[in-house]
Amino acid sequence: MAKKCKCECPECMPEWLATFGDLMSLLLCFFVLLLSMSTMDAKKVKEAIGSLAGALSVLEGGTQTEVSRERIQKATPIQKSEETAQTVNKLSQAIAEFKEFTQGGKGPSIVLEEGEEGFFIRLPADITFAPGSAKITNEDTLLFLKRIALIIKEYLPKNIEIQIKGFTDNLPPPKSYKDNWELSAARALSVLRILIKDGVNPKQLSAAAYGEYHPIASNATPEGRAKNRRVEIWFFAKKKEEEIKKSILDKMQ
Repeated sequence: MAKKCKCECPECMPEWLATFGDLMSLLLCFFVLLLSMSTMDAKKVKEAIGSLAGALSVLEGGTQTEVSRERIQKATPIQKSEETAQTVNKLSQAIAEFKEFTQGGKGPSIVLEEGEEGFFIRLPADITFAPGSAKITNEDTLLFLKRIALIIKEYLPKNIEIQIKGFTDNLPPPKSYKDNWELSAARALSVLRILIKDGVNPKQLSAAAYGEYHPIASNATPEGRAKNRRVEIWFFAKKKEEEIKKSILDKMQ
């Protein structure tokens, strides 16, 4: 006969059931721990996408920013996915390696930053164009753009568009260009053609010219003018036809 318990319950719990219950509790704790670790990694990826400048420590003075979910949603409308996160990581790695191999980590300040519509790579004048020129002759820069093209082909989601934006300083261009609008357009097209030559789908690419009218530094000094002579490679999500029609109608009203 079964051995009676000293407690008030009619029968004792079988010994195997207590061991089994402990085992299930331990397994539950283990899987909860795994889930919490994977959630933390996902948050890190989202923060890297939402605040590229802070995550890469490329802000002036080495300052890093604290990212909130609200800020990410307002600043970056690109739909976050594993493909996008992988693209950002690969671009960040390419920029870090470029800076490491040019002047021992003190090379030109190529940066990867967030913007209102997505994220972009800024190529400064000292590795792209001489004053008044739209031709890239620096071999390191050409190799860097080839690396960017490979990353775009292998990792960039198909719903992401790429726009090359050209900028100048406020100095008059050489006689070969009518004005700075024409010079900035030539600079954007120069980078665009290199990306196409390296295999990027032309359907994903477009170019824009901004001339001297969107400076990021003062044109009063040679240093400031060098910062303004730049090209930016923008990545942003395609707009659906319905959204484009709605935007046009809103502007007409």
